[in-house]
Amino acid sequence: MEKILIVGCKKAMDDVCIGCSRCLVGFNRKEGEFAAYKESDAEIMGMINCGDCPGATIVTRLAQVSLWNKPMGEKVTKIHIAPCITDHCPHKDTIIKKIKAKSGVEVIEGTHPYKPDNIFA
Repeated sequence: MEKILIVGCKKAMDDVCIGCSRCLVGFNRKEGEFAAYKESDAEIMGMINCGDCPGATIVTRLAQVSLWNKPMGEKVTKIHIAPCITDHCPHKDTIIKKIKAKSGVEVIEGTHPYKPDNIFA
């Protein structure tokens, strides 16, 4: 079974995105980059933020996820980078490079396909 960790932007997750619902809806519907799991067992293991600009504590946060879940025998197998980073973050390349260098698992850029052209439409 795939155990998925979603990494998003601290500023967006705390101040803009309402509970990161679009990432979770995308996963539940297996849409966007989550379509890869339509024919397999997968679950969201967690959602964390980057630790603030420019991904200041992402490596520490990844280590915490591993440490805190180890007693339960849970281990992340894939990391998805949310659109708040892939589409909007000026530090995207730095953050993704750090995650790829330290996580030891496949890193996928993207989660959901729900990107409105006009937020008030």
